[in-house]
Amino acid sequence: MATIRFQFEDSSIPTKTVSGNFEDLSILEITEEFDIHLNHNCGGVCACSTCHVYIEKGESFLEEISDKEEDFIDRAINPRLESRLGCQCIILDESADITVTIPDQKRIIGHEH
Repeated sequence: MATIRFQFEDSSIPTKTVSGNFEDLSILEITEEFDIHLNHNCGGVCACSTCHVYIEKGESFLEEISDKEEDFIDRAINPRLESRLGCQCIILDESADITVTIPDQKRIIGHEH
């Protein structure tokens, strides 16, 4: 069973930990399933940067970053080395242990779940 901890730059939102069989699902899909706020203007097809997240732990459990994803991360607000797009973070292992930080979503205009 996979475990994903969601922490938030917005300190008013408490950390949320979810567990389940998440193999072949994206971080974005999991946020939708568990009602965790993460913008996604393009609908999860790697055509924007609004589902930008930081993978703090467990990068090895995710599909490798593509050139296209890297291009869109460059357009995100405050990209860092651990930046990924939630729609492209496909979980590869049913025993994944991942920690995700969701940037402050207040500065992003667009689709909310």
